Amino acid sequence: MDLPQHWPLPEAADLLGDILAAYAEPTRRYHDSRHLAEVLERIEELREEGERFDPLTVTLAAFFHDAVYDGERDAEERSATWAEEALRDHLDADVVAEIARLVRLTETHDPEPHDLGGRVLSDADLAILASPKERYGEYAATVREEYGYLSDEEFRVGRAQVLEGLLEKESLFSTPYARISWEAAARANIAAEMETLAP
Repeated sequence: MDLPQHWPLPEAADLLGDILAAYAEPTRRYHDSRHLAEVLERIEELREEGERFDPLTVTLAAFFHDAVYDGERDAEERSATWAEEALRDHLDADVVAEIARLVRLTETHDPEPHDLGGRVLSDADLAILASPKERYGEYAATVREEYGYLSDEEFRVGRAQVLEGLLEKESLFSTPYARISWEAAARANIAAEMETLAP
């Protein structure tokens, strides 16, 4: 995917360059430019399948949602803060506030039923869970690499907790299309990974 083609602010080319440089940092394994491209592709897929949402705010939130990523717990907050600071000279304050809200939502992936943009962004971000088996395996391996500072046991316990939390949700996805098209595959992938994490 040509990421610059999806950037909706042509007058802010320097900002786009900074964001793409952040996603290209060599320390990243999963949360990289490929992940950003996949999220943008899924957003487009959801739009084509009839989901109604504001493309400007959701697209910009996608660009910023992992703009800061270093394995620390407040990465989403710092990404949202960057969006607030970087976009205030380009967009109205209420639009910037919505973009930052959407970025913060990617920490929990728990949008309200009426939150159309939040549902689309959350589903697009989680769509990796429903990937074909080979891509899911790559995803799981790169997540492990991003947490290379943890011992195997520390990672196993923490990852299992994350996956168990996902499986406990009534639905992993929020939009009707994603629930129909992605839910079963995602649960199968998670269950298979859980088996590899058994003590």
